[in-house]
Amino acid sequence: MGVAPEDEVVRICRELIRIDTSNFGDNEGPGERRAAEYAAGLIEEVGLEAQLFESAPGRASVITRMAGSDSSLPALVVHGHLDVVPAQKEDWSVDPFSAEERDGLIWGRGAVDMKDMDAMILSVLRSMQREGIQPRRDLIFAFFADEEAGGNYGASWLVDNKPELFDGATEAISEVGGFSATIGGQRTYLLQTAEKGISWLRLVAHGRAGHGSQINTDNAVTQLARAVARIGEHQWPVELTPTMRQFLDGVTELTGVEFDADNPEILLKELGTVARFVGATLQNTSNPTVLKGGYKHNVIPGSAEALIDVRTLPGQEEAVLATIKSLAGDSVDVSYAHKDVSLEVPFAGNLVDMMVDSLLAEDPGAKVLPYTLSGGTDNKSLSRLGITGYGFAPLRLPDDLDFTGMFHGVDERVPTDSLRFGSRVLNRLLTGS
Repeated sequence: MGVAPEDEVVRICRELIRIDTSNFGDNEGPGERRAAEYAAGLIEEVGLEAQLFESAPGRASVITRMAGSDSSLPALVVHGHLDVVPAQKEDWSVDPFSAEERDGLIWGRGAVDMKDMDAMILSVLRSMQREGIQPRRDLIFAFFADEEAGGNYGASWLVDNKPELFDGATEAISEVGGFSATIGGQRTYLLQTAEKGISWLRLVAHGRAGHGSQINTDNAVTQLARAVARIGEHQWPVELTPTMRQFLDGVTELTGVEFDADNPEILLKELGTVARFVGATLQNTSNPTVLKGGYKHNVIPGSAEALIDVRTLPGQEEAVLATIKSLAGDSVDVSYAHKDVSLEVPFAGNLVDMMVDSLLAEDPGAKVLPYTLSGGTDNKSLSRLGITGYGFAPLRLPDDLDFTGMFHGVDERVPTDSLRFGSRVLNRLLTGS
């Protein structure tokens, strides 16, 4: 008997979590090299060739390709990222890199974002290779560096420098989709078909430097503070994209509650813990995150700076920037620190049908709805090659687990049964592709 994906997915997930790949941004952190070498070893152990690419010292990604039986079909990219956001050990109930298994859950940084999916991918490709199962289309398996800081050392770097790795690919699947939530008493899987754009903005105010004891009507800190307050308090209107309309219609069908744009909370409260995820995709958002200005208590600085995390609905990027500039005022310069596209594709087509069928084969009677992700994934980078991306990391979750709150949160954890379920679903999808 061969080793089924569900037989080793838990072990692989725990071993990945134990490798600290914290990404502090600005190329700071231990990097992904050890995790990349671990993944490459698992791939090569079953006879596939693993290519490891280092964009900078320690910043490593791994790619392997499994040939399909029909070369006329476009390839599918199945990808995850190896880096994780940092974790403060003193805030956690366990060592965040211990991968402790307790009460049927694996605890640790990356358990849901996204070493769980990495483990599912690795377990499935290993099983397919051992069993000699050939997919119909080429499968490109990728494990990227640096997703948590924009992908400059990972997916974006590979798209710019090694685009031939993705030759023939037209579609991709990755994180933050395919997980379950109970809506109106019905287990419902949320398949990600859209994600908001990223506009990380830098605001700089200039004024007259001087002594802190003097009257100064051209104070850069004051100008910046006013601009930041206006932007942070701005009420963005509710604007429904096609994906959100379809999602909300589905929720209404399940709950009998109609969506009211003037009072979204009425319907959102029907969503339980996923309300925060979904609520942020009803409108554009702008959150001040960093303030910098001055260096001494009695010195008025000549400039002050703020960073604003802006997330835009599909097609809204230019209009949102114009609004931000208007709110900031003429005395404050607004520029991009980082920008990436929004994505939206129909909840339709052969791949979508196969994802839905794979879920329902393992959980008959469940519902599947499309949704928009408020954050971003490496699908943004792949889109520059014309590759259409979806979020599909399938997990059947218990109702009492605040799954969406685990992303970048304290005490991140994933049920082992959910991992096994996900590996079975992903195996159905990829062996049928």
